[in-house]
Amino acid sequence: MKYIEFGVGNRWLLRTETERTDGTEIEEKGVVHPIKFHSLYIRVWIRKTVWIMDFREGFKRSRKTRNAFKIIIGISSQ
Repeated sequence: MKYIEFGVGNRWLLRTETERTDGTEIEEKGVVHPIKFHSLYIRVWIRKTVWIMDFREGFKRSRKTRNAFKIIIGISSQ
């Protein structure tokens, strides 16, 4: 799965995160092609709580172990 994200809180304002089949992740600056649109999402991370509104999968809330502040708009790609 590939995630193209724009927003505050990541290393770069616009980045692509690619998850490999072995579970590792690669983070790259900018948009990495090809893009095969899967879903649009909005992610808000305040302290240890993350709220995700995914237009395909709905609303999710989760807890993380580290504190952060992020406001992200993203596209998931297959």
